[in-house]
Amino acid sequence: MTSTLSVRRLAWAGVEIRLGDTRLLIDPLENVAPLAPVMGAPHRPVDPVDTPPGTHALITHLHPDHYDHDLIARIAATGTIGCHTPSAAALHEAGITPVAQDLGQSRRIGALTVTPVTSLDWRGNDCDQVAWVVEGAGRRVIHCGDTQWHGSWWQIARDHGPFDVAFVPVNGVIAHFEGYAANVPATMTPEQGVEAAVALGAATVCAMHYGLFHNPPFYTEQPDIEQRFQHAAAERGITAAIIADGQPVL
Repeated sequence: MTSTLSVRRLAWAGVEIRLGDTRLLIDPLENVAPLAPVMGAPHRPVDPVDTPPGTHALITHLHPDHYDHDLIARIAATGTIGCHTPSAAALHEAGITPVAQDLGQSRRIGALTVTPVTSLDWRGNDCDQVAWVVEGAGRRVIHCGDTQWHGSWWQIARDHGPFDVAFVPVNGVIAHFEGYAANVPATMTPEQGVEAAVALGAATVCAMHYGLFHNPPFYTEQPDIEQRFQHAAAERGITAAIIADGQPVL
C-alpha cells in the first residue's frame, strides 16, 4: 500500500488521484458520442476508464464532456459521487445519489480530503461549476474544470494553497452553441491557465481540456497550445507539465 499521493492525467479533463486504498476520479470521460453534434468526433481514441469497486468520483459541473452519466452511474454503484450542492437535484433526477458539498465545505474520502472552491463557467450559473481541491499525504492538487479566468484565484490560494499541481483548461475555445455564441474564449487560454496557476501558488501547472476536440465553427480551440503554454510557464518561472492521457503527473 502506497503512502504517497499519486496523480495521473486521463482523457480530456479527467484526473485520477490515489492514496493508499483510496482511488478518486475527477471528471472522468469515456462516452464521447453525446458530444459529437457540437464538439465533433475525438481526434484520437478515448480509452475506457478502469473503475474497480470502491472507486470514487468528483464532478466539476454537469456539461457532458465533464459529466459522463453512464460512467458516473457505474462508479456510483460502489463508490461516492461528489458534487456542488446546486447540482445534486439534477443528479438525483438522473438516478444518481450524490454527496453534495457547499463551496468551502470539506469532506473525507478515505485518506483524501476534498473541497469545492470557486470556478466560473462561460454559460453563467446554468451548471454551478466548481473547482476541486484534493489533499492527502502532505500534497495538494487543484482541478479547475473548464473555468474562465476569474478573480478568486488569490482567495483560493490564501484559503487552500499552495498547490503541488494545478490542472488548468487551456484550449481557449471559441464556442458557437445554440443560444450561446461569442468570438471570445469560453475557457482559459494557455497564457491564462499559466497565470491562474501562478496566482494559486502552484509548483507545477498541468495542461488539460485541449487537443481532443476541434470542430469549427461550432467548437474551435486555440492554435499552438502546447508551445504557448510552455513559453508562458517559462516566462513566469513555473514548471509546465504536458502529460499524455493515462500518464503520471505526480
